[in-house]
Amino acid sequence: MPPCLELTDHMKNKLALYFRLIRLDKPIGTVLLLWPTLCALWLAAAGAPDWRLLLIFTLGTFLMRSAGCAVNDYADQDIDRHVKRTAERPLTSGRISGKEALAVAAVLALLAFALILPLNALTKQLSVAAVVIAATYPYFKRFFALPQAYLGIAFGFGIPMAFAAVQNAVPSVAWLLLLGNVFWAVAYDTEYAMVDRDDDLKIGIKTSAITFGRYDVAAVMACYLAAGLIWLACGWQLGLRGWYLAGLALAAGCALYHYTLIRGRERMPCFAAFRHNNWLGAAVFAGVALDYAFRP
Repeated sequence: MPPCLELTDHMKNKLALYFRLIRLDKPIGTVLLLWPTLCALWLAAAGAPDWRLLLIFTLGTFLMRSAGCAVNDYADQDIDRHVKRTAERPLTSGRISGKEALAVAAVLALLAFALILPLNALTKQLSVAAVVIAATYPYFKRFFALPQAYLGIAFGFGIPMAFAAVQNAVPSVAWLLLLGNVFWAVAYDTEYAMVDRDDDLKIGIKTSAITFGRYDVAAVMACYLAAGLIWLACGWQLGLRGWYLAGLALAAGCALYHYTLIRGRERMPCFAAFRHNNWLGAAVFAGVALDYAFRP
């Protein structure tokens, strides 16, 4: 085979590994970031967000989630070797280096920052905090009993940024929405952690599934309830009524369905419950968008 073709094949293989590193094959993390961000844009703009902001925040969400995956794999490469589900990740298995993972993360973070250059100073300042939170999250599971709560801040930081971009301010309702996202993230990421609990216990890292112990299912449902009540209060404060309540009702139905999946604490049903949170987030967003769309 000619050298140029060998190089091309090598590059293709590398790109495939980079795509796996940033989870292009697993978009669930991106949508779990995107739904609360879109809700915040709609709420901040009273149902009529600027299309440019939609584009910036959608692309930014994808880029930052991808960068976060690369940083997470760099931080967890020694841990992931001992977990069944993650042992074959590109960095963990040695098919790419730590330097490559950090370089990918840096490029993606810079692209995300370039997207917000046209926005106001407050949004840029909040983006710095968002990067710090995203970069430090992987290390919280070493000492923090509920790293999923910190993940909820990371996954919900698009909320204050969206309000800042639209209103050049972050009202109290935005921070309350962020708190709701923390409860939601603890719920769905505890379901995720229940999948790896046996491995995590062996290697000694901390997760909410381990911290909650035999009360894990009850804790997940309590967090869903807390998130729903906060979303209800925020929506009511902002004047959302019929369609929004319908969206929250659908989201509650999703949460009850998750209970049927996780009550047996089996790996695959717990993972299915985690992935199904895409539909819970979609239901809340649909309620927000439809409530504004059908106002007289």
